Amino acid sequence: MAGTDSIPDFDALTVGDVVAERAVELSRDSLVRYAGASGDFNPIHYRDDVATSVGLPGVIAHGMLTMGLSVQPVVDWVGDPALVADYQVRFTRPVVVDPADGATVTVTAKVGQLDAEARVARIDLTTTFGGETVLGKAQVRVRLA
Repeated sequence: MAGTDSIPDFDALTVGDVVAERAVELSRDSLVRYAGASGDFNPIHYRDDVATSVGLPGVIAHGMLTMGLSVQPVVDWVGDPALVADYQVRFTRPVVVDPADGATVTVTAKVGQLDAEARVARIDLTTTFGGETVLGKAQVRVRLA
């Protein structure tokens, strides 16, 4: 856990500031490892035949994996996961993980709102795959008091 010296200075933030950016490479192996860690062994995450039989374009990443990798840059930026007061997203598009090429998911975290009285910053996340946003209304509230 980080000390308070590494917590970002609330007063130095401005709406629109980009506070973190990251690209994450996913492979089919990533999905298998996540399935083992999470206990989510739904075959849409590892079998193309099952995924396409339910109308998906192919094997897709777990939604919670996408959600988790999206918030991690913000957690790294604030230096302490306990400072995350709230995190919400809507899943809007699947992340299709190609068997050979995998998938690259990019995350940009930007200050969306500042509550000076509560010293809470709302960080808006833009998570994309293949040039399209995969999470809607992805927002993290961090306490920087």
